[in-house]
Amino acid sequence: MYTGFPHDRRFMLFKVDEGKNMHVAYQTEMCLFTTAFAEPEGTTPSTVVVSYSLEHTFNKPEQKVGKDTLQIPLTPEVDGLEEVPITMHGSPCVGFNMGERYNAWFSDRFGYPVKLLYIGNNKRQVLGNMPPVVAGRQRDGLSETDGNANRGSSWLSSLTSTANSLVGAVMGPGENKENEYDGVDEGISFADVAPYLVVSSKSWEDTQRRLPEGETMDISKFRPNIIVEGADQEYDEDYWAELMIGDGAKIVLTQNCARCNSLNVDYSTGKVGVGEAGKILKKLNKDRRVDPGAKWSPVFGRYGFLARVPEGKNAAEVKVGDEVKVLRRNPERTKFEWPDLSTN
Repeated sequence: MYTGFPHDRRFMLFKVDEGKNMHVAYQTEMCLFTTAFAEPEGTTPSTVVVSYSLEHTFNKPEQKVGKDTLQIPLTPEVDGLEEVPITMHGSPCVGFNMGERYNAWFSDRFGYPVKLLYIGNNKRQVLGNMPPVVAGRQRDGLSETDGNANRGSSWLSSLTSTANSLVGAVMGPGENKENEYDGVDEGISFADVAPYLVVSSKSWEDTQRRLPEGETMDISKFRPNIIVEGADQEYDEDYWAELMIGDGAKIVLTQNCARCNSLNVDYSTGKVGVGEAGKILKKLNKDRRVDPGAKWSPVFGRYGFLARVPEGKNAAEVKVGDEVKVLRRNPERTKFEWPDLSTN
């Protein structure tokens, strides 16, 4: 899928009182929920199971909740479901309200009204210079008058660790033949700004070294759906422009990922960490504010898009353990641009 791995970032938690999507940087208690496929590994999943780590409502120990898990169909039937307008990072779409049974389960544990939304076949528009054709032209010094060119018509990110994920299908009639920069932009789901987020384990090791002995940095806090091992040095990925994964999954990397306070959250408490791990954002700020388009935030990882699948193949496949090749590098770091997010 050009919009991301199957089932990745297809659901969203929506805070009713604020009319906004929830994000762990602001609702830190979100990290108390974990997800897993209900089916055995190696089979086609149809259900995700959500667990909650506390026995009471967050910040209300006197309000006990059940230890029951919540099972959610990965591809629910949307006919008859309420449509809820959403604007995420300035890019609007419509989500489907999964209903009272799901909403009540989450609301009881958060302690305030929450809706579980499903994106269905809807998509969000990719803005700024994030789309491959825009980023490519800017990188090559060509003019681009429409920052939304080549546009398409976070919660469950941990699901992408499963092997044998199909990440693309051959484009049908109407495919963009003029996309000389190869990456396909068909819009995005509930991912922040791009379908794929690539990080390097070598760079993760650098964040580990910034912490004292006994404290660790959970790599899942960076919310990647692709983790690459074997880089020669930390943050070499800052310059990666194209990757080839396995036999034919090319990922076109367009921009850096600027980081936020979510890195500081302690997954065991649902609150900002009290040790040095709760200061990791500040530690990265010392030398990782390297993108002028995100000058107040440290950079870790690169956003990307799947390239067009070669003719004759009906899918691109990515498996854990696949070889990764850097096909192309940028001579200098890219500059992030997205309305209301970048510091331009």
